[in-house]
Amino acid sequence: MINIRSKDINAAEVSWFAPICNGDDQYLGARDDQYKSSWQNARDILLKADQLGYRNILCPSSYQVGQDTWTFASAVAPMTEQINLLTAIRCGELHPPMLARSIATLDHILQGRLTINIISSNLPGLNEDSPTRYQRSREVIEILKQAWTQEHISYRGEHYQLELPTDPIKPYQQNGGPLLYFGGYSDPGVDLCAEHCDVYLMWPETKDRLRAHMEKLSAKAAAYGRTIDFGLRVHVIVRETESAARAAAQRLVSQLDDAAGKEIRERALDAKSLGVSRQTEMRDSSDQEGYVEPHLWTGIGRARSGCGAALVGDPDQILAQLREYMDMGIRSFILSGYPHMEECELFGRYVLPQIETISMPQVQGRIPTSAPMTPLAAAKRT
Repeated sequence: MINIRSKDINAAEVSWFAPICNGDDQYLGARDDQYKSSWQNARDILLKADQLGYRNILCPSSYQVGQDTWTFASAVAPMTEQINLLTAIRCGELHPPMLARSIATLDHILQGRLTINIISSNLPGLNEDSPTRYQRSREVIEILKQAWTQEHISYRGEHYQLELPTDPIKPYQQNGGPLLYFGGYSDPGVDLCAEHCDVYLMWPETKDRLRAHMEKLSAKAAAYGRTIDFGLRVHVIVRETESAARAAAQRLVSQLDDAAGKEIRERALDAKSLGVSRQTEMRDSSDQEGYVEPHLWTGIGRARSGCGAALVGDPDQILAQLREYMDMGIRSFILSGYPHMEECELFGRYVLPQIETISMPQVQGRIPTSAPMTPLAAAKRT
């Protein structure tokens, strides 16, 4: 059985993606400086998503390419109106008390519109096993929660031993601090999320595999006396007709050389993770055109580590797919497309107005209901 915190909410958090890690292109595998990661490009996409009524936006983390996540998020935060920032932290990069202060500071800048994506992949230059990485993440999360909710940090772990006061690092969100979003498929990762995190993010797979994994997480969370929400990180290609959408998908990989795609996939810090291997399995089981289900296309995974599939179709087909996922218990969608600005606008025109949208922090009581909203955002909350 799938148990979710927001089971009585028939709406979704629809989010977009800020390509601060050099992941924006018109053609996969064919670099174009027009789409190279830059402050201006990523900022403009984020602000466009805010204007269109997306409720959150993922600001990812990568060492090899792109910009620093926290510097970017802090700079763009005062420019936003109603969107949340789902800001990634790679556990271990910052000393946990300093990280707690950084998060609290950004949470105040955003007046509570901050959510956190917990990352547990290898730190640059290190190659550690999964249990070690997830144990570090567990300790970081436990220290953050002490810092946000108590007057003193008293912690004894394998990686950190701390005794110090927590002032002045209380976040704007006083009911436990920002929500923690998490993605990880190994047993230590699943256990960590079940015990400590709020929204479990999955990469696209067949619905049967998604459902089975959600049941596994629900059972793990129940063992800790908790329920969690579920999210799906997936690309999207929506056009006025299905044939136009499928043509756009094929055009996206029309200049892709398989050797170049392999190099792109393998340079990521999570390239050897269990989640990435599951994306490879899905791609290997797809048909000749790359479809593993009628509207789930795996071609993007030929040139991308991590999230390797897209929903492809006309507006009604994409909406129907999202509603099927919602019926399964998925409440958060982190979408992206290529190029990111154009696909953000297309989805915002064709599909987003037809979805009742929510903010997961608002659902879970982390943001005051009196938080300011733009007229566009208010109109989208039916």
